[in-house]
Amino acid sequence: MVLWSCWKSRHKTNCGGPVHCCIRAGFAALLWLCLTQFGCSTGAVGDSKSVVQKDAEFDVNYNDTVTSDNQTIYAFNYTVSRNKTEGVRVSVDVLSEGLESPILFVVRQKQAVLSFQVPLILRGLYQRKYQYVHVGRTLCQPPTRAASETQFFYVDVSTLSSLGTHYQLRVSRVDRFTLQTDKKFSFTASPSQPQYFNYVFPDGVDTVIVKVNSEKTFPCSVMSIQDVQCPVYDLDNNVAFIGMYQTMTLKGAITVQRKDFPSNSFYVVVVVKTEDEACGGPLPFYPFRPDELTDAGNRSKVLDVVVSPAINSEVYVMGMLFCLGIFLSFYLLTFLMACVENKRMKKREVLLNPADTSPAETASLLGKNRDGKTPASPYEYGSFVDNGSTLSSEAITDSATSTDNNYGYMGQEPFKRRPILSHLHHIAIHIERSLDSAGRSRQESLSSVEEDDYDTLADIDSDKNIVRTKKFLCVSDLARKDKRILSKKYQIYFWNIATIGVFYALPVIQLVITYQTVVNVTGNQDICYYNFLCAHPLGALSAFNNILSNVGYVMLGLLFLLIVLKRDIVHNRALVRNELNALECGIPKHFGLFYAMGTALMMEGLLSACYHVCPNYTNFQFDTSFMYMIAGLCMLKLYQKRHPDINASAYSAYACLAAVIFFSVLGVVFGRGNMVFWIVFSVIHILATLLLSTQLYYMGRWRLDSGVLRRIVYVIYTDCIRQCSGPMYIDRMVLLVMGNIVNWSLAAYGLIERPNDFASYLLAIAICNLLLYFAFYIIMKLRSGERIKCLPLVCILFTAVVWGFALFFFFQGLSTWQKTPAESREHNRDCILLSFFDDHDIWHFLSSIAMFGSFLVLLTMDDDLDTVQRDKIYVF
Repeated sequence: MVLWSCWKSRHKTNCGGPVHCCIRAGFAALLWLCLTQFGCSTGAVGDSKSVVQKDAEFDVNYNDTVTSDNQTIYAFNYTVSRNKTEGVRVSVDVLSEGLESPILFVVRQKQAVLSFQVPLILRGLYQRKYQYVHVGRTLCQPPTRAASETQFFYVDVSTLSSLGTHYQLRVSRVDRFTLQTDKKFSFTASPSQPQYFNYVFPDGVDTVIVKVNSEKTFPCSVMSIQDVQCPVYDLDNNVAFIGMYQTMTLKGAITVQRKDFPSNSFYVVVVVKTEDEACGGPLPFYPFRPDELTDAGNRSKVLDVVVSPAINSEVYVMGMLFCLGIFLSFYLLTFLMACVENKRMKKREVLLNPADTSPAETASLLGKNRDGKTPASPYEYGSFVDNGSTLSSEAITDSATSTDNNYGYMGQEPFKRRPILSHLHHIAIHIERSLDSAGRSRQESLSSVEEDDYDTLADIDSDKNIVRTKKFLCVSDLARKDKRILSKKYQIYFWNIATIGVFYALPVIQLVITYQTVVNVTGNQDICYYNFLCAHPLGALSAFNNILSNVGYVMLGLLFLLIVLKRDIVHNRALVRNELNALECGIPKHFGLFYAMGTALMMEGLLSACYHVCPNYTNFQFDTSFMYMIAGLCMLKLYQKRHPDINASAYSAYACLAAVIFFSVLGVVFGRGNMVFWIVFSVIHILATLLLSTQLYYMGRWRLDSGVLRRIVYVIYTDCIRQCSGPMYIDRMVLLVMGNIVNWSLAAYGLIERPNDFASYLLAIAICNLLLYFAFYIIMKLRSGERIKCLPLVCILFTAVVWGFALFFFFQGLSTWQKTPAESREHNRDCILLSFFDDHDIWHFLSSIAMFGSFLVLLTMDDDLDTVQRDKIYVF
């Protein structure tokens, strides 16, 4: 400022007096500055700290006082051996209270420096501060190349407090610092006293599993695997910086491979966290004020650690061979059964080709009258002509009469079936086909390949309403459309699900690869919910066994596709030969839904394997999406068997399944404890159940338009108020009432309990409806006088038993993403099969076999109707 004022005055005046005055003032200021700097430097020298160095020994308590004026250095020395690693631990207690400044401890080693303050301040959530006055740290032990070497390290103690602070220092050797294979070691840890130990891979062992257990759930702990290098990150705020780590309560386990540690050794670090929130524990409530210390309480925890060798390569090979052998045996069994069936069919063809047949026998077997006319055309079974006022033939009249009078209830006359199993009858069939082939081929050649252009029954809409609202329906009434058009319609199911599978699987595979990469790079074992006690790595995969066990879905899905393809080829050949059984008997054969089911089973295996690459709540939908698909396709196939003309199209079916998956995602993201979501979902669930019930009860002959409320009121008035009349379709009404009871009960359960696992809850709804419909189908089939052949009966019994065992292993619950990762590990268990597979892997094995058996049941359960004409097969 003096110089600045001098400069200003110099430019204001030109006289020499002021200039000389400013120069003198500047020299005076410079001289004062030099004098003050000299005085400060001499004062600093006079106030220098006194430094005291002491030779110290292990296992001795040093009680001293430190101030800002003195600094104490403790010198230690010990012998380090190349073949023996010993741990050194520094423990400090502060004996004074009301400290204005902490004590700083600096441990200087040959290749490392460790520093910490006492009291130690650790931070928790919301910037809470926890103070610890007792601190214990283990020194890093760098390896030595010499056979034996004496090393020195120094402990410097200092503080900025002017008041004397009393402390106690103790340096000791750590017993059993190096862990031994298969030997349990117990120790105590706390947030300010972490522990870590060294482990060296023995010869011939490439993979080990480190298990840490405790009898106390809380406080929450962290176990970490770190390379042998300095520094070691052993505090709550830095343990995640390096290596592999996971939170734990009662148990934790990490599989370690030699290839990841070039030094053939690693550190097992155990840290107790300052708070339990990461392990699902309560967060202590304290009035939050800035810079206020929170009482940490007693957070010491007793743990034990054991390191055991993991499985070797022979167990991997045995596990893979076992897995492939189980499912290849199904291929072998199917091949043998196909050979037996082929041989039986050839014998049957020989028996069905006698030398000659008399014309009279042929005419009688053809069902011709004495005047040579056929009673009814095979394309008119169950159909009405002239608006339903008269029937096309006498045979159809008989069929309709038997329909009304002999519906096949228990105790009534069973179905009337035409015996067409004899070999002479088949000769008659071939003769009849040759007589009618010319006219029929001419008629079929005019048909279009598009359903909209050919046979949508729009020209006989009134007849369609009459037929579908009859009291008792036959399959022939609902199998009137051209079979080629329907086959193309149902093939769309297969092509659509194949397209969906490709577009769904590719981003899923990319995402789970990213998940696995993040786990491998960061070392965060809390990202994925494995069964860590039975997670066998292979390459970059952390749990190869959980992925391998899904191969059954793929292999058995492919086998089912081959079985369906064989049946499809046999049926098409029968159609080419104009066989009566293929054209006019049995349930109409449409294989598109079966192809879709097999593809869905294969996709379920692929996506389940992707989910198990890194299982967690964000990708659980990968494991369940095609389960919804399978349940929906099975229900559609059951309905299609007796209602081939009015089954849902592929586009509407997949649109509904897409809505289900959409709600599944919403439930996983927003449904946990959200009352509004559960109310909306329950209302939608009940409304959808009512709409579907109406659709099924009236066989699609109702309209959802502006007049639907008026029609509902009118029906209630006429059938309930004006006169009390029972339902016209009793069997359908029984099924739908039971279905509504089940679905309304599930909706009420979801609204009251609000389960966290919404995806499994949604899957339970689908499975309950499928089982209800399947049970109804079987009961009505037996009640209608039909029978179940030996093969489907064996499949039903075998599948039921396998499903029972599969569900037993499923409900073992080895992990759950509904809880925190630490709580999930409480459910982890050791392997139970070949030391390679756990309970969930066995669930994969059994559930894939059970699904395959269920598909076979749907494929073969109506084989007994292959020789029964469709106007004798009843709809239910």
